[in-house]
Amino acid sequence: MTAAIAIRGATKRFGSVTAVDRLDLTVPRGSLYGFIGPNGSGKTTTLRMIMHIILPDEGEIEVLGVRDTRAAHDRVSYLPEERGLYKRMTVRRLLRYFGSLKGARQPDLDRDIVHWLEVMRLPEWIDKRVDALSKGMAQKIQFIASVLNRPELLILDEPFSGLDPVNAEVLTDAVLELRKAGTTVVFSTHDMAVAERLCDRIFMIYKGQKVLDGTLDEIQARYGFDTIRVASDAGLDAFDGLGGIHEVHDRGNFQEVRFQGDPQDLLRTLIDRTRITRFEITRPSLHDVFVRIADPQEESSLEAPIHAA
Repeated sequence: MTAAIAIRGATKRFGSVTAVDRLDLTVPRGSLYGFIGPNGSGKTTTLRMIMHIILPDEGEIEVLGVRDTRAAHDRVSYLPEERGLYKRMTVRRLLRYFGSLKGARQPDLDRDIVHWLEVMRLPEWIDKRVDALSKGMAQKIQFIASVLNRPELLILDEPFSGLDPVNAEVLTDAVLELRKAGTTVVFSTHDMAVAERLCDRIFMIYKGQKVLDGTLDEIQARYGFDTIRVASDAGLDAFDGLGGIHEVHDRGNFQEVRFQGDPQDLLRTLIDRTRITRFEITRPSLHDVFVRIADPQEESSLEAPIHAA
């Protein structure tokens, strides 16, 4: 089976700035693939190249087995980060319009509109005008508009941005329903917890280049078990002057420590200093991995111990 997306050596420049640099990436069909990276790293440029909104200066991009721009038509849907709806339309009329643009036909279209409004917990809004919707409601309506053509590939740019926890959970359930039905879902996010929880694989782009690509287990395995969570009576003071400590983050009820050396030596030293109620050796979270790659201070932190509250 062909990949949903195959990117080979893609490069995109804007003047003197190389937004994406010789990118290779394969997204398997039926997967839920997370794109992460700092602002300005090249995520949105990559998504727009996949959609053929812009074209690479070098390399090639194959979408659902097709290399030309027709790949971005009815089989693919895209929810951009910059969103907009026709405010004077009713929800029903708006969704009919967007669905017909993508080739959906009645009565399937009307049935799908009702289904997705129920999934999004908005059935009573079907005949209300869009300008009566809250920001979160409008965001969910635009998501519905992107799935009415039952796409084989769905690309979402920051879909959870601005949603409260309840609506974020509703959208999460909808994405999982699509994946279960066989849709390949690619989404960008700054929420590392969402990426950890949802994604089969995670791709990170930094300064236009791929720096991570794999499952969460594979990514964490690259960084080993150098993270230790400690709870003690002394709190942050327990680590003052200790060797091998490269970073300490205060998490409130415990401290998260990056340590190089034998954790048992650290434990013995801490026991001599204070009462220990928790000592857990763990892999770094995706958030920690992201910060290590994207924070320029991280490189210097390997040379001198740093306490960061």
